[in-house]
Amino acid sequence: MFEVFYNQAVRKLTVAFGSLFNNVYVQRLDSNGDETSRIRVPLGYGPKQKYIRRLRESSTIGDSSDVQMTLPRMSFEMTSAAYDPSRKKNTMQKRFIEHTENSKTFTNYSEVPYDFTFSLSVMVKFMEDGLCILEQILPYFTPEFTVSINVNTINQKVDIPIVLNSTSITEDYEGDFDSRRLIM
Repeated sequence: MFEVFYNQAVRKLTVAFGSLFNNVYVQRLDSNGDETSRIRVPLGYGPKQKYIRRLRESSTIGDSSDVQMTLPRMSFEMTSAAYDPSRKKNTMQKRFIEHTENSKTFTNYSEVPYDFTFSLSVMVKFMEDGLCILEQILPYFTPEFTVSINVNTINQKVDIPIVLNSTSITEDYEGDFDSRRLIM
């Protein structure tokens, strides 16, 4: 019943989502409003709990230095994949594409509609950095941003809307006044 195939569609979707946030920068200003430094915000794949744990624990570097992860930092992860019956097409409907250069015909059945949910976390030490990052992301989602993905030889340049569902700000003040404050 099952044939082995792998178009890397979910992987390509994950890469496309992450690449939206590759070039986010934070600039630091002096008291006159002049730029003193520009920092590219690192982006990694993984749950935010992993990065929070790395921030709170001591470094494992053997030279007795207390180096922790630097902020600001962004991470993203796929949190769910849900079937969407409202976009379902006839399962037996086939698509045919014929390539003229090698006279091959490619076929596939209709796509199965799924909604993938991603979570993007931004961790900063200073509220100003968080607001700077947020202002670089929000204007592109009205409330969706469409990316084109080449899924396979038949489904080339598939437009996929990435919809911004919500944003929230969390300030973590646990501990005494000497402990690190974390804004997400």
